[in-house]
Amino acid sequence: MREKYLSLLVCPVTRSELEVQILSLQTTSFYNSDIIIIDGILFAKKDWFYPIIDGVPRLLIESFLDYEDFLSQHLSDYKTRKENLLKNYPELIRQVIKKNSRTKKSFELEWSLLNYDKDKTWELKGEELLNRFLKETDETKESLKRKLVFDAGCGNGQLNQHIARCGATVAGMDLSKSVERAYANNEEENAFFLQGDVQYPPFRFEIFDIVHSSGVLICTNDSELTFSKIEPCVKKQGKLSVWLYHPRKNFIHNTFNFVRRFTSKLPVKFQYYLYLFTLFPVSYVIKKIKGNKQNAREMMIAIMDWFSPEFRLEHTHEEASSWFSKRNYKEVKVTTTDTFGFNIIGKK
Repeated sequence: MREKYLSLLVCPVTRSELEVQILSLQTTSFYNSDIIIIDGILFAKKDWFYPIIDGVPRLLIESFLDYEDFLSQHLSDYKTRKENLLKNYPELIRQVIKKNSRTKKSFELEWSLLNYDKDKTWELKGEELLNRFLKETDETKESLKRKLVFDAGCGNGQLNQHIARCGATVAGMDLSKSVERAYANNEEENAFFLQGDVQYPPFRFEIFDIVHSSGVLICTNDSELTFSKIEPCVKKQGKLSVWLYHPRKNFIHNTFNFVRRFTSKLPVKFQYYLYLFTLFPVSYVIKKIKGNKQNAREMMIAIMDWFSPEFRLEHTHEEASSWFSKRNYKEVKVTTTDTFGFNIIGKK
């Protein structure tokens, strides 16, 4: 990541500034000779530390365990630091591991299926992705210029590049290692990526012009709680935008939701093959008969997205609107609605 973006980051636990120990870096013409940190370690003022690996800051609370091999190789006192965290923050660490473990594996596998050159994201690609974002956030290409945008749950990261091409600076964060491929496929210097938890966002408060979270809150253990955690990142007069599932009176939809209560508890890799040999053939035939142009990979991504996440919550427009109202947001409105969900925005 570019060194200058470090000023936006804080420790997700203590909210302190972070100091960096650079292990490897490079300068390229692509980044106008700025320093790009490839590997390093970020240190909070007290206790916490986080790796930067292959250009991506790993700012999850549990990163000191997830990336133990890297950290033990580069920190001579890693064992002592690790024991200190486990001793002083046992409940917090247990809590994040419990709520994040399955979700990380689910979305990592899901986005590993994507072919960046050939596949669409939710049947959209390129300008189509950007146009949907503009409708959801009630913005224009011109209005995005010089804005700072936080994509809270960026998935494959393709949208972020198109936002950056409008002149915005975009921070793309995801819980899973999907950010590794997002970073590797990034072609825009104003887009950067990090691994983080939407319930513990590692950013300074009140710095973003737009915070957008599409289909993410509903994949956490408590949508409104997660809303309350990303909301402080919005600056005064800034905009918060979230896309959520809504309830449907549809037999197949609700049957699938009932089935996933059980299948989502299975090992993620097992789920993949289970759906590949059961749901996928039927889905493929039906979609092709209806004229759907998704390819096989895109269909499997859609199936995994529905069935494999541990959490899949649904909310009414009124319920989501109340989240904004409780926090004194103005100009709250639903901007888009489709078969599965809706986008709602508010101004701080």
